[in-house]
Amino acid sequence: MSAAHPWLEPANWPKTPYPRDLLEERIERVLTMTNIGVLSTIGKDGPIGSPVEFYADVLSVYIFPQPNSPKLKAMQRDPRVSFAVMNPMAGWACTMGAQLFGTAKLLAVGTPEWQRGMEVFKWPASSFEVGRSLDGGPPQGLLMRLDPDRVVYTEHFLRKHGYAPRQIWRRDG
Repeated sequence: MSAAHPWLEPANWPKTPYPRDLLEERIERVLTMTNIGVLSTIGKDGPIGSPVEFYADVLSVYIFPQPNSPKLKAMQRDPRVSFAVMNPMAGWACTMGAQLFGTAKLLAVGTPEWQRGMEVFKWPASSFEVGRSLDGGPPQGLLMRLDPDRVVYTEHFLRKHGYAPRQIWRRDG
């Protein structure tokens, strides 16, 4: 038995769904806690899981894939992806994460969608970190946007309040 967190006991495994508006807020929050996640694509020889930098706009995620990378080639062949992000804390009491599923949309340089994505994607910080000059503006490559069809959100703290620790969000409601 957990002395500090009795609601973590295996017997306490509620199945109650969290209200949709509050779930969307929780998903949006976990997408702001870090800017590193794992993008999973379907490669020629099987799954590819790649740690990537990302930035979110509500529930949409922007990722700047390296040109000619295996993950970019995989998305060009098969745009079905999943993307996982979790908080960097330790222990079941604070476990929080989301896995987003959907179709990767590769945005062409200079299009309005790409321009919007580059407003969201913090490219100056990323460029500075890798020693790329800021003088020429943002990097000129495809930008990936994931507008999830489904999100699996996990937060064990929800159990304390009688809600299931794993919640499913679907775009179609």
